[in-house]
Amino acid sequence: MSDPSVEQLRVFLAVVEAGSFSAAARALGRAQSAVTYAVQGLEAEAGVQLFDRSAYRPVLSDAGRALLPCVQAILGAVDGFHAVAGGLSAGLEAELTLVVEAMFPMSRLVGTLAELQTLYPSVQTRIEVESLEAARRAVLDGRADMGLVISPEVEPDPLQARPVGEIELVVVAAPGHPLAAVVGPLHPEDLRDHLQLVVSERTDRERTPDRGVAARRTWRLADLGAKRSMLLAGLGWGSMPRHIVEDDLATGRLMRLRPASWDGGNRMPRLPISVVRRRDRAAGLAGRWLFDRLATVGADEVALTGQRD
Repeated sequence: MSDPSVEQLRVFLAVVEAGSFSAAARALGRAQSAVTYAVQGLEAEAGVQLFDRSAYRPVLSDAGRALLPCVQAILGAVDGFHAVAGGLSAGLEAELTLVVEAMFPMSRLVGTLAELQTLYPSVQTRIEVESLEAARRAVLDGRADMGLVISPEVEPDPLQARPVGEIELVVVAAPGHPLAAVVGPLHPEDLRDHLQLVVSERTDRERTPDRGVAARRTWRLADLGAKRSMLLAGLGWGSMPRHIVEDDLATGRLMRLRPASWDGGNRMPRLPISVVRRRDRAAGLAGRWLFDRLATVGADEVALTGQRD
């Protein structure tokens, strides 16, 4: 048995979809004899009859029905090959890696990722979630093509950045926690003696300066979900992105604490978020689209931080 040609397979599928040899010929813009010849050649190479021609219209035989999914898969792979090859020749990258700060609201991102998948289905996309400096470092080190990261105080030369919005932090504890019973602003001495839950990087912790740490005792966590669970269980107190604990505050599962000062300031900080990429790395078609699109994801500050008090 010799290998069938892609042309033979396309003609066979056209007959199946059109319902007759003459209709397939019209759809393909060919003579009916050429369509008949291609199907006969495919049948000869396969060694089976693909159509029952005893009726007015050709009907798939048992062998034809069995082979149809194989033909569809082969032609789909061929079409996919041409799409990927054409995209690569036009400047479309094969892979794209996006790193996302763990505090960024993922609900603001999924629509953009769906658009990316629709526009550039051949691009293999990798999404990584990191905390704090680890997210920005992934872009600086070249492990990620771009990132949604906490904006640096001074933009490093290698990075191009566009502001996206801000993340509002709130300090919370469970209703049964001792700090929840304090009336009025919490002073540093109120916070100092109670266990604080702090998010830190998974690795290279010594490279990240402590910020927002007010207690003598801390538990270091690399996951916001784990921190929220421990806060709900009353194991400690800590700051959280407001959008993550909004429902907990509304239902009373967590209570908002109000420190008199935080990191030397008289109010809770809002963490600026930017989409960044290296200036010295050329972006492909999908990368350029995603960078520009992400710059508009959180343009509405309220969408990132929730309603202000």
